[in-house]
Amino acid sequence: MKYLFLVITFFCIVNLAQAQTSDEFANNGRLKYNSGDYSGAIQDNNKAIELDPKNVEAYYGLALSKSQLKDYRGAIQDFSKIIELNPSFGQAFYYRGIMKSDLEDYRGSIQDYTKAIELDPNYAEAYYNRGVAKVQLNDYVDAKQDFSKSIDLDPTELLHYYALALSNSQLKDYSLAIEGYTKVIELDPNFVEAYNKRANAKQNINDYIGAIKDYSKSIELEPTELIGYANRGSLKSKLKDYRGAIQDFSKVIELDPSQAMMYYNCGELKQKLKDYKGAIQDYSKFIELDFTILGYYEGAYFNRGLCKIFLGDKDSGCLDLSKAGELGDEEAYDAIKKYCN
Repeated sequence: MKYLFLVITFFCIVNLAQAQTSDEFANNGRLKYNSGDYSGAIQDNNKAIELDPKNVEAYYGLALSKSQLKDYRGAIQDFSKIIELNPSFGQAFYYRGIMKSDLEDYRGSIQDYTKAIELDPNYAEAYYNRGVAKVQLNDYVDAKQDFSKSIDLDPTELLHYYALALSNSQLKDYSLAIEGYTKVIELDPNFVEAYNKRANAKQNINDYIGAIKDYSKSIELEPTELIGYANRGSLKSKLKDYRGAIQDFSKVIELDPSQAMMYYNCGELKQKLKDYKGAIQDYSKFIELDFTILGYYEGAYFNRGLCKIFLGDKDSGCLDLSKAGELGDEEAYDAIKKYCN
């Protein structure tokens, strides 16, 4: 009898040791995950699961580690196992939703985010990410509702305002979009893309001066970013500030000489300013880069031809007009009749 008692006692101690060892492996996995050793974390969590197939924390660590290694399908399997073991684990639904989004299963991710919200109605990130998934499905109206709710729950997260503003831009509600981008800038005055997006929205309501101001701020923050100079130059051109526009387009060329359209833009503006020599140089560079965009390539020959003619180089100018005609510019033949015959 005493022997039996010892055997039973020993058996209980062994079981207890195994349970503790499973937790220890899971804890080691957690430490390795936090240090960036995701492969090591996977090994430890797998060992924990071998010892205790119902160790939810081990599956959770395993899933998160796989997600860091971009094994999204494997992570989904582990999150699904967690849900099977504990259907009220809201974060498992949430992170499985993220994995599905990474695999472009947006409808599936929306279902998971919705379940996470059912389990925790104050889950701001779940609303936000559900909104992002809806945007991927072009459902901007419903996405706006999710972003608005995420802002209500967490009014300090600038990405939620930014996402709402982007949705308003897509819905062409530019006034609301501008309000949203302005809030983002209040939260982070160095958020360059918010200035660019707000400038785009202002441009759509014909507030060119306000848009130029925003593009100027984005350039101040990122002086080597091409888009700010290019867009500001386009607006200056609309406002007939041709020299200012040429300066901006030239800056783009300085930063990236392969930007062929900037040569074309400079050529057009120099032509308007009757700087025909400068225009010819720019059109020639555009043609040299062989940027065959329909309507522009033949236009470069046409405009260069006129500039040459205006400078008295009739023969070369008429050859350019002829080339423009060959490329499909119907106006070229009218110009040939006027200037070359």
